[in-house]
Amino acid sequence: MPKQSAGILLYKIADNQPLVFLVHPGGPFWKNKDEGAWSVPKGEFVEGEDALDAAKREFEEETGQPIHGEFAPLEPVRQRSGKMVYTWAVEGDIDVSNIVS
Repeated sequence: MPKQSAGILLYKIADNQPLVFLVHPGGPFWKNKDEGAWSVPKGEFVEGEDALDAAKREFEEETGQPIHGEFAPLEPVRQRSGKMVYTWAVEGDIDVSNIVS
């Protein structure tokens, strides 16, 4: 079975424009690699685990902040590697000065 990831696309509307919250992977491989590296906070989950629960957990693990709201499922995406990525959009805001990963 291919690997699976679940994530949260946090967004807000400001001045009639959508703003989205993305994260950048850490570690030496990603140093100075910005183009194509930004993504929604996400992480792998195992079969039998609820994907939305995993997405919320991963968001909190990657930001240090829990996420709440009305979650709207987006269309799953199959990456070139075969990994399936499940994402939910939720409107909200985050205090970026308090992010810890």
